[in-house]
Amino acid sequence: MESNLRPMSLGEILDRTAQLYRTHFLLFLGITIIPIGVIVVLACLVGLVVAWWSTAGADSVSEAAGYVLVAIFVMGVLLVALPVLLAATALAMAAMSHAASRIHLGQTTTIRDAYKSVWHKGWRYIGLLFLEGLFIGAVPFAVYIMFLFLFIGAAALSGSAGAGDATRGVLFVIFLILIIIAMVVYVYWMMIQLSLAFPSCVVEQIGAWTAIKRSWNLSNGTKGRILVLYLLGAVLGWLLSMGVTIPMLIVLALIPGMNDPQHAQTASVVMLIIVYGAGFVIQALIRPIYGISLVLFYYDQRIRQEGFDIEWMMQQAGMVAAPGTISAPALEAPHDVEFPQASKPTSPSFGESQ
Repeated sequence: MESNLRPMSLGEILDRTAQLYRTHFLLFLGITIIPIGVIVVLACLVGLVVAWWSTAGADSVSEAAGYVLVAIFVMGVLLVALPVLLAATALAMAAMSHAASRIHLGQTTTIRDAYKSVWHKGWRYIGLLFLEGLFIGAVPFAVYIMFLFLFIGAAALSGSAGAGDATRGVLFVIFLILIIIAMVVYVYWMMIQLSLAFPSCVVEQIGAWTAIKRSWNLSNGTKGRILVLYLLGAVLGWLLSMGVTIPMLIVLALIPGMNDPQHAQTASVVMLIIVYGAGFVIQALIRPIYGISLVLFYYDQRIRQEGFDIEWMMQQAGMVAAPGTISAPALEAPHDVEFPQASKPTSPSFGESQ
């Protein structure tokens, strides 16, 4: 497929995303399904342990010891699962950016090549995802906790001053709604600011912090279009979730005997599996749309701000070296060859005829 580097509108970026996704569906799905598979494996292991505990393990220890063991198990799962999920997600996002970039530029790749190309820089991408998590999730959560404690202190002071419980309750609800709205706005704004960090880090082979600053600059002038992309992805995910979950729940409700109290627990477990299974499938289908689109936005912004399309054409024509390549050394004369020295003109001595 030939690359067509030029400034594109939002509709053209979405069309190009659909084209790349449709023609390389198995490639992008295979890249995305690896972190999803890690989540499914961890969830199955936890489910097996919980099932064993509910049938046999709980009867072998006292109630207090059971709570302690459950708490230790949950902490152990978190300590093991979170780093594994972080690493798998970071590598998948980097591999997605690598694959989308190569295909958009008219090159080819495979699932193995995509992961192999980012494996040796894995810590860089893990660090980048960790920084994004801090900016997007940890900062608003810390601010929310701080304001919550401040509001509780203010409510206590107002209570001592004689304010009624109803007034404090209304103020708390208003405060909570405003905080939630502010957090949602901040999260989306920060997601847009950092949306081009992974493409920058993968394509330009720069560090995590440099990629954060690079995304901050490249996203100028296109924040509205990226916001539309995120909103469209959220709506598409919701529609797919409803389209998959509702028919399966209707079929489950029509099965004879599933509404009986004896089968209520089994039905709830099956419903939970259906909901989570549908969520995993939808995530595997939706994530490549974000990955491909953000790479296209990255190249579009570089074309608009830096003239990357001209640079790419010059690279293809061999007029400039591609980034990261080593230019040929300058030619040197062989050491065993002596070049004749030019004789200096001698001026006539004094008294010599001219």
